[in-house]
Amino acid sequence: MDDNHLGEFLRARRAGLRPQDVNMASHGVRRVAGLRREEVAVLAGVNADYYTRLEQGRERHPSPQVLDALGRALLLDADARAHLHRLAGVSPDGRGCLHTSEQVSPALRQLMDGYAHTPAFVMSRTLDLLAANALADALYAPFTPADNLARMTFLDPAGRQFYQDWDRAAQAAVANLRQASGFDPEHPRLRHLVDTLTGHSTEFRRLWAQHTVRGKTQDAKRLLHPDVGPLSLTYQSFDVRDAPGQQLVIYHAEPGSPSAHALALLGTLHASGKLTPSRSAGQ
Repeated sequence: MDDNHLGEFLRARRAGLRPQDVNMASHGVRRVAGLRREEVAVLAGVNADYYTRLEQGRERHPSPQVLDALGRALLLDADARAHLHRLAGVSPDGRGCLHTSEQVSPALRQLMDGYAHTPAFVMSRTLDLLAANALADALYAPFTPADNLARMTFLDPAGRQFYQDWDRAAQAAVANLRQASGFDPEHPRLRHLVDTLTGHSTEFRRLWAQHTVRGKTQDAKRLLHPDVGPLSLTYQSFDVRDAPGQQLVIYHAEPGSPSAHALALLGTLHASGKLTPSRSAGQ
């Protein structure tokens, strides 16, 4: 039986809102977290029974207009609205499109290698690292293996030290995976990854249940590398047009900053083979 991904998303987002968030008065004892189904229906201008059927999975084909109204009622941002449409199968970019080729083109690898002074890597929608230049390899050297950003964050012992804003990194990783799930919730790679993380991390399990959706941002990252100390990096992400689902990510340090000098040192240490062996190795 097909899982009710649309209903799960609606329930989770409804539970995350309070009446005061949507300028509604709260009456009587509330037996549910967040808004009641009837309140969401009123806000969206739809029939309460129809909305109940959507949450229960008895109605699976809402129109784009209904989805837009629900997005407004639930205060969804652009990423979450797009996710809602994908779950309902009415998004222009469609569903069933999660599969990402694991093959990174030689031209793209050559391009990344040309960024000798900044980390650059290619990843899939499920945050698998598909290719990296030398400085990205050096940056992620504390992880064994440096294979998937979500696994590295939640399950690798190095993650808590490496990400100085670990809570923020964890929330972002889960929100990225939730976005990926909108393309194909039943994709084998996604399900295996989520099952693994859910089974081994209570933090992941809690965040996954919130159904927060977000794509890549340009937020600064504060990292702590065991060989060169703290790094403050910004980044840009680019969709790879000839390989849907692949993203090229390029990190950047402010020129002349301590982080820029630390990156230069990291490159030198990597080239000379003097990086500290990962403490995760052999575990």
